Amino acid sequence: MSELSRRSGVPVPTIKFYLREGLLRPGRATASNQAEYEEEHLRRLRLVRALITLGGLSVAATREVLEAVGEPLGRYETLGVTHYALRSPVAAVPEGDGTDGSAAEVERLVERMGWTVTEQSPLRGALAAGLRALRGVGADYGAEELVPYAELAAATARLDLDQLAGIEDRIDIAERALVLTVLMEPVLATLRRMAQENEAALRYAGQDGGAGG
Repeated sequence: MSELSRRSGVPVPTIKFYLREGLLRPGRATASNQAEYEEEHLRRLRLVRALITLGGLSVAATREVLEAVGEPLGRYETLGVTHYALRSPVAAVPEGDGTDGSAAEVERLVERMGWTVTEQSPLRGALAAGLRALRGVGADYGAEELVPYAELAAATARLDLDQLAGIEDRIDIAERALVLTVLMEPVLATLRRMAQENEAALRYAGQDGGAGG
């Protein structure tokens, strides 16, 4: 186990915890208190660690993703399970009572874009919560206002999914989904802010006592 810890960077006590919780399969026993761990254990351990530390998943949610990875599922199902298990990209916002129109705007946007997003998708509720938060500060965004942003998101999603071409291994697919969803989100947010700074410079530099004046 010490070798598995060294190669993975995961402390031995944490590995033992994952073993007790059934997130990691036991190694092949070589003695009464020793076991041999293979490359497959290392890959699974790295996925477990990423799901919990990067994805913010609970042990139960991590187990759900691992069970899906272990099933003969295709890319669509594997990605769906991984995405649904990840925490919402929108901070907690009090749920609406169904009369504020946010959910209806989300439905209109999905229809307008022609997207396939299941009724059970937690992302519908997350987007509705985001719209309620915007409305709470006087920014009333509806389906029409979101269409240009949704089109940019669709283009980004195509770039993301292009990276899955040729990947058949379900653990690799789940890992890639984590990378694209969790690690790339702050990168994309930063790129957007950099683009906003550039656009502001193009439009306003030299005006109103700006930095370029």
